[in-house]
Amino acid sequence: MVREMTETNLQSAFAGESQANMRYTIYADKAGEEGYPNVERLFRAIAFAERVHASNHYRYIISKRDCVTVSKSIFGARSTVENLQAGIDGETFEITEMYPAYQAVAKAQQEKGAEISFTWALKAEKIHAGLYEKAKHAVDTGKDIDLGMVQICEVCGYTLEGDAPERCPICRAKRERFRAF
Repeated sequence: MVREMTETNLQSAFAGESQANMRYTIYADKAGEEGYPNVERLFRAIAFAERVHASNHYRYIISKRDCVTVSKSIFGARSTVENLQAGIDGETFEITEMYPAYQAVAKAQQEKGAEISFTWALKAEKIHAGLYEKAKHAVDTGKDIDLGMVQICEVCGYTLEGDAPERCPICRAKRERFRAF
C-alpha cells in the first residue's frame, strides 16, 4: 500500500498533468488558429507527454477514496504568446517546486514506484520548458518556431526534437516506443 502523503502527491500530480494535457491541447488549437502550425504541433506533442506522466502517476494510486488535489493551473482563453508563457510558468513550477518536493517525500517513504514516476516527469518537464521558451522567442518576433520532428517516449514522456534514440535516456525504452509529432 502506498503511504498517504505520497499517494496524495501522486493524486495531485495526476490532476496537474491531466489538466496540462487538456490545456496544451486547447493551446494547440489556438496556435493553429493564429497561424503557428509548428507551435501547434509542439503543444500537441507535449500534451501527449503530459498524458504519459499522468498515466504513470495514476498507476501507483491505490486508494479508492475521494480526494482534493492541488495543481498550479492557469485558466481562460489567451493568445499563443500568453499560452506559451503559461506553459513556461507551469513547467517551471513543476521543475523548481512540485516534483522535487514530491520526489523527496516518495524517497523518504521508500515509495520507489512513485519516486521513479516523479523523476521521469521532472526530467521531461525541463525539456518542455526549454522548448516552450524557444517557441515563445519565435512568436514574440511574429514568427513560427523552426521545429523538426518532435519525439515523445510513450513510457516516460521524454521529449526531443529530431530522430528517436536507440534507447530512451531516461527510462531505457527502445526506439519503437517513441511517438513522432
